[in-house]
Amino acid sequence: MVLHSIVPPYLLEHLERTVDDPNLRARYRQSLQHDAVLRSRPSAGLARATEAGGLQRAVYDAENETNLPGRAVRAEGADPVQDDAVNQAYDGTGATWTMYDECFGRDSIDGQGLVLTSTVHYDRAYANAFWDGAQMVFGDGDGEIFANFTASIDVTGHELTHGVTQYTAGLAYEGQSGALNESISDVFGSLAKQYQLGQSAADADWLIGAGLFLPGVQGEALRSMKAPGTAYDDPRLGKDPQPDHMSGYVETEDDNGGVHLNSGIPNRAFYLTADAIGGNAYDAAGKIWYTTLISGALPDSATFVDFAHATQRIAEQLFGSGSSQLTAVTQAWQTVGVLTTNTPATPPAPDDPTPDPSDPGPSDPPEPPADSSDESADLMRAAQSHLPPNTPPAPPPTAETPPPTRPTGE
Repeated sequence: MVLHSIVPPYLLEHLERTVDDPNLRARYRQSLQHDAVLRSRPSAGLARATEAGGLQRAVYDAENETNLPGRAVRAEGADPVQDDAVNQAYDGTGATWTMYDECFGRDSIDGQGLVLTSTVHYDRAYANAFWDGAQMVFGDGDGEIFANFTASIDVTGHELTHGVTQYTAGLAYEGQSGALNESISDVFGSLAKQYQLGQSAADADWLIGAGLFLPGVQGEALRSMKAPGTAYDDPRLGKDPQPDHMSGYVETEDDNGGVHLNSGIPNRAFYLTADAIGGNAYDAAGKIWYTTLISGALPDSATFVDFAHATQRIAEQLFGSGSSQLTAVTQAWQTVGVLTTNTPATPPAPDDPTPDPSDPGPSDPPEPPADSSDESADLMRAAQSHLPPNTPPAPPPTAETPPPTRPTGE
């Protein structure tokens, strides 16, 4: 399974090294363990689309365990419950569906009314949220750095968009294609929030995960699309490492070849495009990016240059060869160094073999993190000693045990 998490592994690894509380360090290690195991097993089947299509949601409660999807707690059309996390997951998936439907005419993730399944209260103090190829999963946060992950619509929109990419361009989750995968999720996660709040491009905060950090953390979000590299600067978190230009492109084997790191470059290109066009980002700029995503013209190993040329072609098709929209797209990619300043406004044909000197090429994905150190065992024992005896840390899900069959009708 390809696991798409909102908090990148390098951030959890940094926290494990820097926080003083051994209980928290154990939690971050545990989250990394879980992620590694989940990547090694197949995802459960997707809930079937309803014949009528339209918005269909199903929210489950894992009850601080790791079995998915958990206990059914709220179905489409049901009244709110007493659990805020359940209601926030229900509302966030609904806001994302509404944005895709009303802005782009897309009926759910697959375009055919797929039920939006989500699980809350995954594990104990799990500091992440992810799309596992079949559903959304939300942790409650660690109570020290991260709050509940259901509270941010842009986080929900980000993760559900991994599903949209899965059904459309199928961008490989490594290197530049993986960074594009992450960036597209940031784009439409931000657009879901902007549409829900009625914000223009000028009014939006362009932050991903605003509100996730608890008081005392020196940061405003996980990422900034407007100014990559400025989202946080905290003694425990470190400084936001995202580059905003190809000159800072990070060559690494970590993070699947830097998918969360280098996504800042195409993120800024979208922000610059939307800002230059003006108005609502989910109109012209969003339409260009969405049409590019579903066009069928992108290889699954698309580079930044491939995607930039594709957005140029789509902008030209939608708005004309002399349009301000095409100019905005071209200048945005030039500003972030993906295209050179002498790149023509009219893009080359899709099969143009000419390499672009600014393209460093894709990176190989890393091996899943292993956990065999004595320190990790010590951390887990420390964590258990800081918890009530009847609530030890839940063990990671086993790779040998397949997930339970997913209900399809709730």
